[in-house]
Amino acid sequence: MRRIIWIIVFLFPFALFAQKAERKNLREGNKLYNDEKYTEAEISYRRSLEVNPTSEQGIFNLGNALFKQEKYNEAGEQYKMSAQMQKDPVKAAAAWHNLGNISSQAKDYAKSIEAYKQALRLNPNDDETRYNLVLAQKLLQEQQNQQNQDQQQDDQQQENKEDQKDQNQNQNQQQQNQDQNQDEQNQQQQQDQQMSRENAEQILEALQQDEKATQERVTKEQMQQVKQKITDKDW
Repeated sequence: MRRIIWIIVFLFPFALFAQKAERKNLREGNKLYNDEKYTEAEISYRRSLEVNPTSEQGIFNLGNALFKQEKYNEAGEQYKMSAQMQKDPVKAAAAWHNLGNISSQAKDYAKSIEAYKQALRLNPNDDETRYNLVLAQKLLQEQQNQQNQDQQQDDQQQENKEDQKDQNQNQNQQQQNQDQNQDEQNQQQQQDQQMSRENAEQILEALQQDEKATQERVTKEQMQQVKQKITDKDW
């Protein structure tokens, strides 16, 4: 029993000193935070947590200092711990409120809506959280509408590309058909021209043969007449 008393007596001054150091760092951090010196405030809050890692106020305030520096991921970790550790529902609601703000910064409105709802379950009278909830719901609807519009535009562009592709294929096919028809026409014309030349040569040859036959006949007839005249001469 005496040993336990001596341990308590020995540890009490140390605990009292740690408590004073924690409060001192918290006060300095709050002053720096109010002066908008958020980096210095972060350092003070971390010092308070080195003395007392389970300090609910230190954890929450550190989250605020990190949030002001736009260190949203680190701030979110602090708010999550604060929301789990806080026994006061109003303070826990504040942590959830800030988690909703972080999600809104990231445009993750669905997640921010759930955080704001959780905050309102713990503190139904928080009008600021209620306003943020309504705003997040509106922004989520606009985001979904924009996504749907973008998807429709993408679908339309894809459809236009496919139509253009089909049109190009049809045009190419038509051009190929035209080229083929032209080739066939050219071949037919060449064949017709060849046939025309052959026909002309045949006709010319036939005419020449007719003319030759005519000349031979005329010559033969003339020879016969001459012979007849010679035969009929009166001596």
